[in-house]
Amino acid sequence: MVTYAAAISLDGFTAGPEQSLENPIGVGGGRLHDWIKELTIWREAHGEEGGIVSPSSVVLENAGANVGAYVMGRNMFGGGRGPWAEDEPWNGWWGDNPPFHLPVFVVTHHARPPLECEGGTTFTFVTDGVERAIAQALEAAGGKDVAINGGSTVARQAFAAGLLDEIRLDLVPVLLGAGVRLFDGDIPAELEQIGVVEGRGVTHLAYRVSGR
Repeated sequence: MVTYAAAISLDGFTAGPEQSLENPIGVGGGRLHDWIKELTIWREAHGEEGGIVSPSSVVLENAGANVGAYVMGRNMFGGGRGPWAEDEPWNGWWGDNPPFHLPVFVVTHHARPPLECEGGTTFTFVTDGVERAIAQALEAAGGKDVAINGGSTVARQAFAAGLLDEIRLDLVPVLLGAGVRLFDGDIPAELEQIGVVEGRGVTHLAYRVSGR
């Protein structure tokens, strides 16, 4: 199964405007993730202490329980647009020990060798499109789920290609007014609601993609 999960504002944005290396989620976009940063399960995965347990904790735990590989776009991996720097290439937002601990396939226009990190995370850079990235991820997952994480571009491409099985949205009571939309353009599909969980500062919605 291929899933996509993202925090989204009430007006439909997964990131604010004016994204940059200094402000990767755009102006105001950080507010979409305030709810997750207070959770113990998230803090532990990022090497931090403290936090709380809430209904959102169970949602996160269940979401990652059967994941065998991840797919993300170049923006979520980071490093800006264009070719990778040869002398000191970007190695991601997560330091030496990223929180994935699984194979991650990055959709990009610019090739580079795989990046192996501590904790079992390996980034593989795929230059021939989202369909190829998902195919490689499914093979690496060994029968487990593939999770598309982060920004909307790769998710929209997978959705339009009929490759998504479930969409999980963390609806945050924030209005960004502009930025990056998830649902943009005509995508011929039907969604069947399969779950709703009310958390603290967020509502978790789950949909099965039932018609293409």
